[in-house]
Amino acid sequence: MSTAVVSPARTVSPVRLGRRSVGALGILALALGTLQSVVEPALPLLQRELGVSPAEGALVTTALLVTGAVLTPVAGKLGDRYGGKRVLLWLMAVVSAGGLLAGLAPNLPVLLLGQVLQGVMVGALPLSFILVRKHLSKGESQAAIGVVLALFTGGGIIGMLVAGPIAHGLSWQWIFVLPTIAIIAATVAVARLMPHDPPIPSDDRIDWPGVALLSGTLLALMVGFVTVTSGDLPPLAVVSIVVIVAALATGWVVVERRAASPMVDLQMLAKPDMRNAIVLTFVMSITFGMVVILIPQMFAVSADGYGFGLNTTEIGLLLLPGAIAGAVSDSIGGFAARRFGPRAVVIVAIGVTTVAMIALAALHDAAWQPAVAKVLTAFAAGAGTTALLASTASAMKAKDTGIATSLLVVTRLFGVIVGAQVGGTILAAGADPRTGLPTESAFVTGLLIAGLVTALSLIVFRITKNGART
Repeated sequence: MSTAVVSPARTVSPVRLGRRSVGALGILALALGTLQSVVEPALPLLQRELGVSPAEGALVTTALLVTGAVLTPVAGKLGDRYGGKRVLLWLMAVVSAGGLLAGLAPNLPVLLLGQVLQGVMVGALPLSFILVRKHLSKGESQAAIGVVLALFTGGGIIGMLVAGPIAHGLSWQWIFVLPTIAIIAATVAVARLMPHDPPIPSDDRIDWPGVALLSGTLLALMVGFVTVTSGDLPPLAVVSIVVIVAALATGWVVVERRAASPMVDLQMLAKPDMRNAIVLTFVMSITFGMVVILIPQMFAVSADGYGFGLNTTEIGLLLLPGAIAGAVSDSIGGFAARRFGPRAVVIVAIGVTTVAMIALAALHDAAWQPAVAKVLTAFAAGAGTTALLASTASAMKAKDTGIATSLLVVTRLFGVIVGAQVGGTILAAGADPRTGLPTESAFVTGLLIAGLVTALSLIVFRITKNGART
């Protein structure tokens, strides 16, 4: 399995990048970050406009992440085989089609299809890294990668700010269309300015059966969350869904064990350091995924004694500090792991998240309280999972670094997917039958479960001896 970051041993192409080429990549990253982040503050609005429940609305967030989780391990390999620029342009064509489809969506299924197509944007960053590493020296490429990452993060902040004004000034469809137009323009600039990079010959075949089976497993699992928790399915249908998910997962494991060049090296999962890091990353990410759904819904709902009835613009402004905290935490997590040790960082992150969730379950009568809780949980989740990622990478052999980090990135995405869907189903199950709105007790239940899940990770941390070292 290839990683998103290219090996330092790769030779530098004689064709060098200019500032305009790097700038085009940066503008593309800015537009992608904007498109990715407009959904979170607009999610309550999308649910009202499309007439769907919180559980179904959560799929709008998770559909993009599912595609990203599947594409992460193969993006670099595709770039190596066919050339980073060529694959990047292919992916941007798919993203653009998804953005325009979402902007024209008349209902939830079409919007979800658009989000699934947009999810391939996850591959843009590793492919951008491949390009700058091929055409620049090591020091120059590090600076260029920093610019691209910073602009992608900046795009996420812009998306939080502009989603509300665009949705209320035009319509919710334009929150997808306008960033997509910017992506198309930036892609044209990249096509014109970026030099072609030669593909690297390889005898390894891409594990397409593994990709297809993992995609099917994740999608079946997510759809199963919604259908099973709706309460309208007979027991035989529920059993059928479980059997389908289990069959797809089993088929994926069988294919990966037999593949000459598997998408995911299952032997890596047997290593204690790796296994324990995956468990902790998954549990911590579940809580953050629940927060991503619960807090915007709490801002939007308006009822006697709870909720705030805020619009999309106001929700985006209150979520903005959390987005910034999440971006900052990734760099601080690695630094803190080196300074204080990853064990201390993970324990503090778990403690902060647990306290924040329990406190918010008890006190949520002012809008600043969920806003502060989002900041704390975003920072803790980012710092904790980044510390696990950095420490695991350093604990693995050099040849296994790419495999290990890719597995943890996928685990982090999948944990957020599961947490978001669990949060949505809790709100849907606790909706008032008269109004259809989530009750206060549903929010409290969700927050307490999020806190409990995080607290349980302390037990996991304790009983895994090698996990404590990791």
